[in-house]
Amino acid sequence: MGTGTGDAMFTHMTAYALLAQATPEAQAVIQTLQMINLGKVLTAAVIIALAYGLNHLVDNTIERFSEGVARRRLVLKKLSSFAKLSIFVAASFLVVVTFLAGKEEVLLGVMGTLGLAVGFALKDTASSIMAGILILVDRPFGVGDRIYFGEVYGEVKEIGLRAVRVRTPGDEMVSIPNNKFLTEAVASANAGSLDMLVGMQFYIAVTEDFQLAKKLVYEACVTSKYVFLERPVNILIEDVARDSAFTTVITCKAYVIDTRFEKDFITDVTERVKRMFRKHDIQAPYAREMMVEEPERC
Repeated sequence: MGTGTGDAMFTHMTAYALLAQATPEAQAVIQTLQMINLGKVLTAAVIIALAYGLNHLVDNTIERFSEGVARRRLVLKKLSSFAKLSIFVAASFLVVVTFLAGKEEVLLGVMGTLGLAVGFALKDTASSIMAGILILVDRPFGVGDRIYFGEVYGEVKEIGLRAVRVRTPGDEMVSIPNNKFLTEAVASANAGSLDMLVGMQFYIAVTEDFQLAKKLVYEACVTSKYVFLERPVNILIEDVARDSAFTTVITCKAYVIDTRFEKDFITDVTERVKRMFRKHDIQAPYAREMMVEEPERC
């Protein structure tokens, strides 16, 4: 028994000696772990749950309200991004304070040690978070904007802490890491405005009445329920070489009243133009050459 007791005392003394020789950062971590108890864990869990619920409440409330106020929809969506970022920062701060309240020296030591470790382990994630903050501050684009980024085109649905989520016209949700926007070019089609310029091209044979065709395209555009008439409607005409022959291209440039109706606007105008061209016998390129005469009946 005496030998066992002596070994135990020697082990404890050795452990205390090792702890005494530990670095300040290691001591801070040990003190922090000693401060963790069930009450603080439950408090932190409640803070996280409340932040998660508040995040969804803010997101859903702003989403519903923005649909009822069309002209303020993009502004409200940008407000949603700022609100969610603020909730995340506030919740993170409260969780840290919950565990380290009254221990400023320990707080500084732990934050320094963990910050260094997390910085190396999650440098890409940290870079994306900082890039997300820069996007919200610098605003090269915002929630609701239509952007071109590489081969991706679509509406920005969310500017998150790690990635920007873009919904394509094919209803696909694409996530792009925030730090990509710091080194690559991005184009915004509407730059924060609700309306957006849309280009549509129509091809006719060079022998057709281009003045009539231009008039029909203009009428089809300005009578669409999706056109934004407070902006100009421009009709351009040019002859281009296609397949070793010339074709007349009529380009219609007009603004859609809401970026969400881009494809509906194009479809509506295209249908109107096709009906009017058919009514006035305006042929597409090579249409006359491709017509096959019916054989004479005996």
